Amino acid sequence: MSAIDQLTQEFSRLPGVGTKTALRLVYHLMKGSSDEARRLAAAIREVADTIRPCGRCGTFAEAELCEVCSNPRRDESILCVVEEAYEVAAIERTGQFRGRYHVLGGHLSPLDGIGPDELRVGPLLERVGPGVPVSEIVLATSSGVEGEATAVYLEGLLRPLGVRVTRLARGIPVGSDLEYVDGSTLAEALAGRREM
Repeated sequence: MSAIDQLTQEFSRLPGVGTKTALRLVYHLMKGSSDEARRLAAAIREVADTIRPCGRCGTFAEAELCEVCSNPRRDESILCVVEEAYEVAAIERTGQFRGRYHVLGGHLSPLDGIGPDELRVGPLLERVGPGVPVSEIVLATSSGVEGEATAVYLEGLLRPLGVRVTRLARGIPVGSDLEYVDGSTLAEALAGRREM
């Protein structure tokens, strides 16, 4: 296998990158300077060598604890549960959440063989047990079938522990027209309406 084919194959393993896009990326790198390709290779190597899961929440970190878990100004009483580590960054970009996180590492998907044992459910329950200052769990799983099933499963485990379990609000995206919003999104928006 040629070097071009090998690199194309590696790029095509990335999510959302098909063979054609992978080949375009390879050709882009070949058209650029060799310094550009070496910088990319060095950055990938650096990430592979230094980034690991946070020992507490499971998001990406360069140290034992991530920046959020090691920040004493974060609110320990609120824990936001997400499916994947990259979702932590999305919530952080809003600047609206000052609590801590827990990354599950996916969602329940029995058809794919992913049950509770394949997710970080045990470590979540350890963070919520007796004597722990967590008073609210925000379930920020996806709105698809698997994300909803995961949220319902977690709620069943967490509520008996005496912790308040909330879910991210669902509804109509800002700037969209009602005629283009699907029925289930519109139904959730109606059910979750609030005072003005």
